[in-house]
Amino acid sequence: MAGKKPNIVFILTDDQGIWSLGCYGNHEIRTPNLDRLAQSGVRFQNFFCTSPVCSPARASLLTGRIPSQHGIHDYLSGGNGGCGQEAIEYLRDYRGYTDILAENGYTCGLSGKWHLGDGRKSQKGFSYWYSHQKGGGPYYNAPMFREGEPVNEKGYITDVITDEALVFIDKTKNRENPFYLSVHYTAPHSPWVNCHPEEYMKLYKDCLFESCPQPPPHPWAKTEVLDGYKNSRECLTGYFAAVTAMDHNVGRIMIKLEEEGLAEDTLIIFSSDNGFNCGHHGIWGKGNGTFPLNFYDSSVKVPFLVSHKNHIPENRVCDAMCSGYDFMPTLLEYLGLKNEEADNLPGKSFLSSLMGTEGEKANPVVVFDEYGPARMIRDKRYKLIHRYPYGPDEFYDLEPDPGETYNRIQDEGYKEVIGRMKKQMELWFLQYADPRVDGSREPVMGGGQSFLAGVLGPGINVYGENK
Repeated sequence: MAGKKPNIVFILTDDQGIWSLGCYGNHEIRTPNLDRLAQSGVRFQNFFCTSPVCSPARASLLTGRIPSQHGIHDYLSGGNGGCGQEAIEYLRDYRGYTDILAENGYTCGLSGKWHLGDGRKSQKGFSYWYSHQKGGGPYYNAPMFREGEPVNEKGYITDVITDEALVFIDKTKNRENPFYLSVHYTAPHSPWVNCHPEEYMKLYKDCLFESCPQPPPHPWAKTEVLDGYKNSRECLTGYFAAVTAMDHNVGRIMIKLEEEGLAEDTLIIFSSDNGFNCGHHGIWGKGNGTFPLNFYDSSVKVPFLVSHKNHIPENRVCDAMCSGYDFMPTLLEYLGLKNEEADNLPGKSFLSSLMGTEGEKANPVVVFDEYGPARMIRDKRYKLIHRYPYGPDEFYDLEPDPGETYNRIQDEGYKEVIGRMKKQMELWFLQYADPRVDGSREPVMGGGQSFLAGVLGPGINVYGENK
């Protein structure tokens, strides 16, 4: 991009399924500001997280590396530096795109969830730092770090995260160099019941919640973890309220940019770390909502909206297959910045898809996903899930079965395509996985990670129990 680089606002939510936005077809949930953002730019229909749980997915967005390269394989239950935890800087040895932005004159600010270790300490090129002490928690009295000191915020944390983001914009708006702002909400992560402002809760008093069917629990569901199995209506009300409250705050940021005359100079990106099931497939939760860990589209597909007034096409829908590990190379190409490590990273820029200039591709694009010893390969029609070392494995033909209802792994009619996709997946991970932190060798059960992967040696379980 010639001339002065644009400001960037990257808004990331926590546990938000692609189904939970009006612009993605949900007729019940109220997200007017995000719907307006989608109309002003490009809405991606097939954007996938790199792992269906928060910390590894966020680390991949930041570094362009898959979990089997950066070593964060589960949500970080330890090492966050707050609430009595020790401080581990998990990504100390890996460059993030914010490092590159800072090196090229950007002033980088974070407001909200970090959950990548040592949350007290500003990292990765950030000079403004307001972060969560852990990865989630209550919406009132949330444990945060302000200027490196632990505080409990009395206000509604979605509002407070936005307040801090607006402070950062005020501090940097008149500087000669551009700013980058990460606004990382904890919404709509649990808890949901009796913890959101009444003005949002009452919007869903009479909602039928047709967008969230409640079939019997999945055979693998961890029904003891979330209240949705027992109190689905109360939890749905809270989840929807959390989304709408977050949407209101996104509107506050958009209005601020417009009032300050920054809208045309600012690239706005909205996404979530991973998907979420609110009863979908008989599951409440994400990839670790079941054991074995799952890769349903509702767990791995996330919203992805991009807008830059007069620079990016408006009101456009993109069907390209993209992943979180493609985000870093795309952003850097859009900005005209180089990454010296690009050749060793798996991601490819989807800028041509974003701008609507892509041509026909000779080979179908696939995306890969991993969660510890479980891996997924997915193209527009087929999905294969392989679990090391013993399975169970799954295969879905999404053309006749978009709801992923029928596991065809034993179907002889799909034997050839299953074999081809399995080989393709094995070769891809062989090319990019670092043997020192290869997730297929780690006993990840979905109960959290508390130490650096690979540091304690092979076979040492640094992951939480399945709970």
